[in-house]
Amino acid sequence: MPKATSTTTGSIDPHTFTGPATAKLTDHSIHAVAASGDPKLPVDVKSCDGKQVQVQDVSRIIPVDLYGTLSEIVFSLGLGDKVVGRDTSTGFPEALNLPKVTPTAHDLNAEAILALDPTVVLTDKSIGPPEVLEQLRASGVPVIFFDDARTMDGMPSQIRAVAAALGVPDRGEELVDRTQAEIVKSLELAPQAAKPLRMTFLYVRGTAGVYLMSGPGSGADAMIAAIGGVDTGTDIGLDKPFVPLTSEALIRAQPDVILVMTEGLKSVKGVDGLVKLPGIAQTPAGQHRRIIDMNDTELLGFGPRTGRTVAALAKAVYTP
Repeated sequence: MPKATSTTTGSIDPHTFTGPATAKLTDHSIHAVAASGDPKLPVDVKSCDGKQVQVQDVSRIIPVDLYGTLSEIVFSLGLGDKVVGRDTSTGFPEALNLPKVTPTAHDLNAEAILALDPTVVLTDKSIGPPEVLEQLRASGVPVIFFDDARTMDGMPSQIRAVAAALGVPDRGEELVDRTQAEIVKSLELAPQAAKPLRMTFLYVRGTAGVYLMSGPGSGADAMIAAIGGVDTGTDIGLDKPFVPLTSEALIRAQPDVILVMTEGLKSVKGVDGLVKLPGIAQTPAGQHRRIIDMNDTELLGFGPRTGRTVAALAKAVYTP
């Protein structure tokens, strides 16, 4: 169990915590906004890849992206009963019985998608391969690309864009209002510390030999800022969302806390395996085993459940 010592003022100094913790949502379910009327169709949409797409039917929707964000938005808009397939990252309870269209990791399978007879496919450039999406268009399926950036500020426009494309803009506004209110409430959980914790997000897949450190634009930087931390990748001058992990970068970063996805942590045989990676033992996080893991499908989704995600992460970091 994590331990901490008190400061001279009697409050808990988060820099003194030791040991790992897991951030867990208190509620994993999707809570849809109240449905009000049928979708207003057809809708002409300017896809983010520059194509003009008309949506005439939303009775069989397939939303796919790297983080499961689009599925979460569609379900939250009250259209979950219209979704006929899911990606690997869509892990909330309401979608678990849907067939996967990413049978191998995060690669889309055209045959699996076409077999579900979709009336519209929602996606972004975080998932592919691109040839599959072009094959779907060639077969007559409307394919709409959305912005693949995952940021706190960009979330309202993402929700509005999906809602507009599916003919339910009013539900989109209701969902934006609710989501933003939940996020504001969760942001209050982050303490106003004179010396913020330095935090590093690592994307690790030991079975595949993938070890990456996050930087600006990764999405992790926004989550770290939301809970009052300093994103070390940005702080040391990384200029890409993810770069190969090096011991030199970690030692320069000197994180107090390391964030990882739960399955990634398992892939390196847990905390014991993670702290053996080059450079981690030379950081405060490694020395104190301050490793925080969170479910792969929740940490970087930036969907309507983000308020709950921020609250769970803040609790794991500051009150383990």
